[in-house]
Amino acid sequence: MNRASTLPLAAAFLTGAFSQLAVADPGQPNFMPSLYADGEVHGTKGTTTLPAPNPNNLQSFDVLYHVTNSNNPQGQLPVAEAGPGNPAYNGGRWFTHTVEWTAQGFMDHGIVPVLTSQQDVLLHESLGHLVITPGSFPGGPPVYFQCPVLPVK
Repeated sequence: MNRASTLPLAAAFLTGAFSQLAVADPGQPNFMPSLYADGEVHGTKGTTTLPAPNPNNLQSFDVLYHVTNSNNPQGQLPVAEAGPGNPAYNGGRWFTHTVEWTAQGFMDHGIVPVLTSQQDVLLHESLGHLVITPGSFPGGPPVYFQCPVLPVK
């Protein structure tokens, strides 16, 4: 599957995935599944774009992986580096990373698996199934933003 053929699918999917993160007004909780963290689904509480960090505060951001070309029928939500209860969780300050399944990843899996943790993402990257690029994609979420995660109710 080449990049050009996955672009329309990716755009349609990601519009829906990011809208789950961004639809709630600041202060309005959204307890619907919006992202995976540590193997569990979480909701969100609004979003605020943040300025790019400097070398002194970059570690205060967690990576939020956005998969742009998943053909999983159950859907792929963004995947957080860490979530509530994980000592590495930074409270919902995110650094967006774009994730794309490679042709090898699609050939190895057919319908690719749902990624639910950073460990899943990094495993598939190490196998050559994924390419991870720091930053967002056209029409995607801000590169740096705040969006605390909440339990799904």
